[in-house]
Amino acid sequence: MPIKTSISFGLVYIPVTLQNAVKSNDIGFHLLHKKHHSRISYKKTCPECEGEVPNEDIVKGYEYEDGKYVIFDDEDFEKIKSKKDKAIVIDKFVDAAEIDPIYYDKAYYVRPAAGAERPFALLLKALDSQQKVGIAKTVLGTKDYIVALRAKGEDMVLSTMHFKDEVRQNQYAGKLSEVNERELELAKSIVQNMSGNFEIGQHKDEYREKVLKAIEQKIAGKEIVAPREEEARVGVLSLMDALEKSLQISKKKEQAEKKTGAKKSARKA
Repeated sequence: MPIKTSISFGLVYIPVTLQNAVKSNDIGFHLLHKKHHSRISYKKTCPECEGEVPNEDIVKGYEYEDGKYVIFDDEDFEKIKSKKDKAIVIDKFVDAAEIDPIYYDKAYYVRPAAGAERPFALLLKALDSQQKVGIAKTVLGTKDYIVALRAKGEDMVLSTMHFKDEVRQNQYAGKLSEVNERELELAKSIVQNMSGNFEIGQHKDEYREKVLKAIEQKIAGKEIVAPREEEARVGVLSLMDALEKSLQISKKKEQAEKKTGAKKSARKA
């Protein structure tokens, strides 16, 4: 369901809708009884009365000490839920490069409401031309969110963000081993040879494809046959040997890709 809201910066007001930018492609499996193939159901039971508990007798409790709870009901949550204006009011604009992607969470496409196309396009082009991201705080449902508004070509994307205390600090930081210059130069050469444009369409969810194929085989009454995979046997190499061999491989791969690209260009011409 699209979410109706609005964006404002300064005195500019833009009614918009938010549409989920990402969908789940997970393949769902039900839990069945092995013999009868009937669906497994779950009952909410209480160990004290040894019986099933109806929904009206279930409350939420926060365990503040071992075995001790404070109880919250719907009225308690109603009193403390965020009652702010659900409009997205941009607080500031920051350079896109300043934001660590680790803070991004769920993404939505932003669409202008009828009559708001012009100010929407104006904000989008301003963000894109200056490589800026609009930072705002809003309410989605009953929860506060910090959000980022950014341009993605001719689309505007809103991403909810994690708060600072939700992101774990890396305990490994500051403990890097020393590297020598020769190793570093080799590593940089490998990175350079393996560099290219990011094309998401080149990457496939191979496991999902194998699951779908296995489902088709099961429906057809066929047995699933696992493909034979040859293990790559690599002897124990020193770091320097591994770098040098990797550099040779990356050079050959780069040359092969250039030849393939040249052939494609010739065919098009």
